[in-house]
Amino acid sequence: MKFVITGAKGLIGWHAHARLHAANCTATFNGEPPPFDIVALDHVAFDDDAALQAAVDGAQAVLHFAGVNRASDDVVEAANPAIASRLAEACKIAGHKPHIIYANSTHAASDTPYGRSKRIAGEVLSQVGGGYTDMVLPHIFGECARPRYNNVTATFIEAVIAGETPDINPEGRVALLHAGAVAEAALDAAINRTTGTLRPETHDISVAGLFALLQQFHANYQANIYPDLGDPFTVALFNSYRAALYPSGFPRPLKLNTDARGTLFEAVKGGGGGQTFLSTTQPGITRGDHFHLNKVERFLVVQGEAMIRIRKVLSDDVWEYRVSGDAPAPVDMPTLHTHSIENTGDTELLTLFWTHDLFDPANPDTFADKVLK
Repeated sequence: MKFVITGAKGLIGWHAHARLHAANCTATFNGEPPPFDIVALDHVAFDDDAALQAAVDGAQAVLHFAGVNRASDDVVEAANPAIASRLAEACKIAGHKPHIIYANSTHAASDTPYGRSKRIAGEVLSQVGGGYTDMVLPHIFGECARPRYNNVTATFIEAVIAGETPDINPEGRVALLHAGAVAEAALDAAINRTTGTLRPETHDISVAGLFALLQQFHANYQANIYPDLGDPFTVALFNSYRAALYPSGFPRPLKLNTDARGTLFEAVKGGGGGQTFLSTTQPGITRGDHFHLNKVERFLVVQGEAMIRIRKVLSDDVWEYRVSGDAPAPVDMPTLHTHSIENTGDTELLTLFWTHDLFDPANPDTFADKVLK
């Protein structure tokens, strides 16, 4: 199935691309052909006539996430319909009518420049003729969102980490939806050819309450305490917060309580349960080389020497963390980042792993992807 993603470098676009990539990784790991042909269009590729027409030609679905929401009123009002018209024209020239899933906005019902632009863009796309899904979306948050760019959650996360308190409207409320949930809803609509209007379920919270919750995450996490990760919203928000701590926030040295008997330290606190396991790794061997979409995971070397490597999915930059059992310091794996651990010492490596949920063989949330390409 050929998927085209516009706005692929944006928050929703990256989350959608990562999920399609995850499915392809699973198939490859199992020796099967990848189920998806993915064409990810950034701004430059979308503006290239030949590239855009080639992309939509033969595509079963277009996930249209490209758009403008931050500019002067006149630019915003003109831009989104123009972007939609460009996509519609490319489909016409290619002689192909893909199913279009459009990332619309709750603001489309309002008589504002942005609202009008999103509404008109949707009307243009609905006329392409190959099936149309109108996804009406609220405030989106998620891992790797851009702070101070029309994203209150990312902006609050940045402020909390910096120890700052922004101006907050005490009466304000926000309806939140994780970018991963948007991506999954869009992919389901494309695969099942669901048409019409979709309004994914949101989490309503006061603006002050959102900031307070993030402050609580940060205070506890700095004390090596996980929040109760018993509900999906908390997991998604906590993962979004954690992603902003990389790459400089790890490893995290633990307090060692040492006396004549030996040393005691606390490996994991909180989280509401989960699963702990230990593994040994021989010198020169690498474990991991996979990523997770939701799982909170901790690596803690308790004996030996190791190199932990982390790479954001679909990117090339690799972060490296040298760790030792002589100075235990956990590295927590950010979601949507592939990771590995290599025994770089001369002796057996002993590592403690902790995840916030129990391993489910039917839904392992583990996708093979080499850190070092």
